[in-house]
Amino acid sequence: MAPAKKRNVSLSKTTQQSVKKAKTDLNGKVDSILESRKHANDVFDILEVLESEKEKDVVSAVDACSKLFCALLERKELFVGKLPVEEDALSGEYSAEQKYHMFMRHRYNSCVEILLEHLSHELHEVKESALCCLMKFAAGEGQHPLEDLDWSEHYSFPRELIQAVMDRLLSKTTDNSLLISRFQEFLEMDDVRFYVISSIRENVGKVMDKSKGAALPVYQSNVFTLMSNISVPSQQSELTNFMVKQEAKHKDWKAANLNEHKRVFERMWLGFLKHKLPSNMYKKVLVILHDSILPHMSKPTLMIDFLTAAYEVGGAISLLALNGLFVLIHQHNLDYPDFYKKLYNLLDPSIFHVKYRARFFHLANLFLSSSHLPVYLVAAFAKRLARLALTAPPTALLIVLPFIYNLIRRHPSCRVLIHKPSTEDEPLEDPYLMDEEDPAQCCALESSLWEIKTLQKHHHPDVAKAAMLINTPLPEKEDDISEVLEITTYELMERDLKQKQIKSIPLEFETATQLLKGGGGGDVLAQHFCLD
Repeated sequence: MAPAKKRNVSLSKTTQQSVKKAKTDLNGKVDSILESRKHANDVFDILEVLESEKEKDVVSAVDACSKLFCALLERKELFVGKLPVEEDALSGEYSAEQKYHMFMRHRYNSCVEILLEHLSHELHEVKESALCCLMKFAAGEGQHPLEDLDWSEHYSFPRELIQAVMDRLLSKTTDNSLLISRFQEFLEMDDVRFYVISSIRENVGKVMDKSKGAALPVYQSNVFTLMSNISVPSQQSELTNFMVKQEAKHKDWKAANLNEHKRVFERMWLGFLKHKLPSNMYKKVLVILHDSILPHMSKPTLMIDFLTAAYEVGGAISLLALNGLFVLIHQHNLDYPDFYKKLYNLLDPSIFHVKYRARFFHLANLFLSSSHLPVYLVAAFAKRLARLALTAPPTALLIVLPFIYNLIRRHPSCRVLIHKPSTEDEPLEDPYLMDEEDPAQCCALESSLWEIKTLQKHHHPDVAKAAMLINTPLPEKEDDISEVLEITTYELMERDLKQKQIKSIPLEFETATQLLKGGGGGDVLAQHFCLD
């Protein structure tokens, strides 16, 4: 065993030495190219290593390319303008200086193509190195443009390179969430974020049009991961971090205008959401919609079509869609008269078992918090929840009962559901219509909350105790349901099974200490019982 271990160590050292040597050789070639143009052909050796199958060699070559071409960009030794074909450049009537610039520009373009291919590499370290190098090139091109344009009318930002990076990040076959999270740091720069948003919109339109309406789960997941990491500043004064400075024309630059940011952000999301989404994608979008999307849109009401379509999906997605609609109603004056009717129809036995149960009751409590709601509507919600409570699990009942009590506290007119006059000898039929979809027609006010009376005999003591509260006048202070929203069956069982500490019960003023011990036991008995 010892020799084998020694051999592995020696191989490891050999590998490390070879990698170190290769890195040194690459750095030496970069230095020689930058020192003298007669070594220009050494760039082929660097590009050859860049296409190697060995991970360490590729990473070293990426570092070498970054150092070489960033320096050439800064020294303005890359050809600027429409690049001629290499054969034409060699045969044409160009000076040696121009030919060198064209030669290096072609090598630079080859390097960029290889790095873009490496964004699809199977090893994450290679992908990350390639991404960082490409963004360094983007910064270099921004400061030293490779396009021969009239800069009095245009802005020097490497849009084509950013678009190419986006096309690779938004893969149709590979989950790039880890690489996209690495890219997030570049989104902190305002101009990069602006052009990334524009690139996403173009890419989504191109890819989804080719799919002819079919969902592309992997691709749309990558797009959502990238888009969900984008947040637009809330004030114009916050737009100060730019990768490329535009100097004199900075004030007229769209990337420096907050309204333009909001406009492209809005168009990006609307362009993404107009296509068919995988079912799990609806939930992801709707969860962040009210916090991360609507506040940054210039016209949030444009989301009404998406939210309406999402509601039609049903289940938890419908609930999350109503959350977005509620924001539009209260903050943006959207007229949506069927909102509470749709919320009422979401109340079915499944709400006690879905993943978003806690979120449902939190939002429903928010939606029904207004004291200006009509009495018939509040009574309909209270009655429907009471009827569903008959078959609900104990964890849900500990939420539902305080929820119903809060509704009655906010709307004293609903107390008629508790104090319903009746004759004990006459059997009564409940007039409430459980299958009626319209809360205005369900006859809830003509009924009573007899279901809660039934729950007073529930097998779980906590539920029975909560149901007993309806027998006494309800205090004005509302119950805080947030404490029970996340409770699980396991936690409830653990709480019930946990042994309570039994406190010792004092039998005498002074506890006997020698009663059961040998030796003066009789004296102790005599003292305690005062035997004569």
